[in-house]
Amino acid sequence: MGATALEPEIRFAGFTDPWEQRKWSETFQVLPNNTLSRADLNSAEGKLRNVHYGDILIKYRERIDASLTEFPYISDPDTASKYMNATLQEGDVVFADTAEDEAVGKCVELRELHGTPVVSGLHTIPCRPVEEFADGYLGYFLNSVSYHNQLVPLMQGIKVTSISKGAIADTCVCYPSYEEQVQIGAYFTQLDNLITLHQRKYDSLCSVKKSMLQKMFPRDGASEPEIRFAGFTDPWEQRKLGDCGNTYGGLSAKTKEDFGHGEARFVPYTNVFDNPITDTNRLEAVEIDIKQNEVRRGDALFTVSSETPEEVGMSSVWLSDQRNVYLNSFCFGYRQDGSFDSNYLAYMLRSANVRADLTLLAQGISRFNISKNKVMELEVPCPTIDEQRQVGSFLRQLDNLITLHQRELDLLRKVKQSMLQKMFV
Repeated sequence: MGATALEPEIRFAGFTDPWEQRKWSETFQVLPNNTLSRADLNSAEGKLRNVHYGDILIKYRERIDASLTEFPYISDPDTASKYMNATLQEGDVVFADTAEDEAVGKCVELRELHGTPVVSGLHTIPCRPVEEFADGYLGYFLNSVSYHNQLVPLMQGIKVTSISKGAIADTCVCYPSYEEQVQIGAYFTQLDNLITLHQRKYDSLCSVKKSMLQKMFPRDGASEPEIRFAGFTDPWEQRKLGDCGNTYGGLSAKTKEDFGHGEARFVPYTNVFDNPITDTNRLEAVEIDIKQNEVRRGDALFTVSSETPEEVGMSSVWLSDQRNVYLNSFCFGYRQDGSFDSNYLAYMLRSANVRADLTLLAQGISRFNISKNKVMELEVPCPTIDEQRQVGSFLRQLDNLITLHQRELDLLRKVKQSMLQKMFV
């Protein structure tokens, strides 16, 4: 197929030549794959590694640095020996031909193999370009919006979606000069490296938070936590929640016609479940009446049901002065009397020991519920208010830092998705 006058919406400076368009079948040679299931693989040892379609769909990025990637091993040595003549090479591309949604057709480009023997496994279409492409270009182009749009009408199936080698062979591959490919591949590789860096920072901070929620609150039977701020030496008290406040119910006597409009707002169940401190941006409209209980600053909100005992009684503390806000009917509120610093309360109720105690209160079989009266009988750790403020402030700052990295990650992923749409044809 000859050249076609094509160019993307965004290009690097200095490149003006139109892009080439060629049939997939003229661009790639299809390679053999095996049909080994996940049960035939292991993560510990073996002499031959295997690219599994599930990892392509969920785990791997568009370009794989094989030296840094944990491919599973083929468990049986004899089976591995059978496939040694089908190892992949630098620059090969592997498609996933099956998925539960339109992710089918996602692929990876293999780089930095350095002699690592890797083969292509179940539900994959491995292929080798017949001419040289710049590092990373094919991986990002073949996962771009423009190329994926070619695959969508070729997909088959309802619950499980698949695409055949024959169907892919009829698609078109678009590419610029090798020099422009180099620029494109390098740009997306650097962007992915930046995403990886922020992901590591985010994961590290989440690990720190998890550890602090264990170490900054007393373990069972202890009178003080493992980690304390300097200057605090008094033993911590144990106080019943019911001795420090009262409960109130969520919305009642409402019909579906009351929701989605009105000047009042309510806190949805998922907002309580997801956040130790309630997200004021995640409120929904409701028509209200004078019989309902308004949420006030410092209130703790509890979920009353879940599908598992471990997820029942999740809490969130409301820290806004916003008025005319109410609580959904699947939660209850707790208004404390000033015994707790609000930030401290938010994280103490999410600490490992308190969560374990709340889990023990769950009742049910297929659906688990928790009694607010039982929750009020719960004894929780209560240091001096000054120490509470220190603990609460530290954990709040840590959460803010985690949120910052999450926002940066979300922004970088949006940039990448936009560029995958605008830098290819």
